[in-house]
Amino acid sequence: MISISAANSANALGKPLQGGVALVTGGSRGIGKAIAMRLATLGAAVGICGRDEEKLILAAHELEAAGARILARRADVTKEPEIRAFIDATEKQLGGITILVNNAGTGGGGFGAIQEKSEAEWDQVMNTNLKSVFFVSRAVIPGMIQRRGGDIINISSLAGKNTFAGGGIYCASKWGLQGLSGCMAEDLRAHGIRVSVICPGSVATDFRGRGPKDPGKVLTAADVAHAVGMVATQGPQSFISEVHLRPVAKP
Repeated sequence: MISISAANSANALGKPLQGGVALVTGGSRGIGKAIAMRLATLGAAVGICGRDEEKLILAAHELEAAGARILARRADVTKEPEIRAFIDATEKQLGGITILVNNAGTGGGGFGAIQEKSEAEWDQVMNTNLKSVFFVSRAVIPGMIQRRGGDIINISSLAGKNTFAGGGIYCASKWGLQGLSGCMAEDLRAHGIRVSVICPGSVATDFRGRGPKDPGKVLTAADVAHAVGMVATQGPQSFISEVHLRPVAKP
């Protein structure tokens, strides 16, 4: 009888990420929790962070019930010391991070005509949607370089490709994320690190956007999680640089 390798065995069981460690920011609810669950289902150990302790505990219980190795820790992604502590704890408990999903994001008070917005509203959106990606990625990348590989998946938005009235601050944060992601991809590909960006349209979550959403004409968190799983399990010789995700029914 011919034996197969542990990696092939994991693939045969539908666990292509077995042995990997994923870190998902904003992983306590909505899109982030769905992404964490998807990666766990594919075999990865998962570290999640968020600012709501209660939601983190609930998410951790759900992931553990699904059989995942999980670390949940309260961390504000706009505060670099908290991010570094979260990453250190994840790598100590779960192992070296092989997949980073920069998912944490906010609309905050960012919707409205630019002349009506305050500096505090600008800072809140930019720090969460853009600066946090800089903080988290900068902390994770050296370990990926040392291990000669990894996946960084940034959750952007179709608002990073299109403009609309009242979207000045939010669109600016997502357009910035598009540019940052593209440059990161060029900087890191020589190290075997793949950087991808996923741009969903409207998603049915409690994210505070521009207004009510018709549930039949928007994406679900699971749709975004499926795209992340697709990117994370692609073949080793290629990378999907950008995914545009739209609902079938046009809003």
